Amino acid sequence: MNTRIGVVAIIIEEKESVEIVNKLLSNYGNIIVGRMGVPYKEKNLSVISVIVDGTTDEIGALTGKLGRLSGVSVKSALTQK
Repeated sequence: MNTRIGVVAIIIEEKESVEIVNKLLSNYGNIIVGRMGVPYKEKNLSVISVIVDGTTDEIGALTGKLGRLSGVSVKSALTQK
């Protein structure tokens, strides 16, 4: 099973989605290497960067679920191999 290293950037613009985002990240904790969250109070949003190491299916499932949440934007960048 080939895994890839990558980073997932998450921007949360609706406070109501924060708890769901944290729950999803906890559910995918087995592929998370590290995480940094920064509340940007002046803009009333939060930015989270997550380092992942998983299959493309696992990473895609996480980003897909996050991207369907209201007020949440997600982008990812993965290694080629």
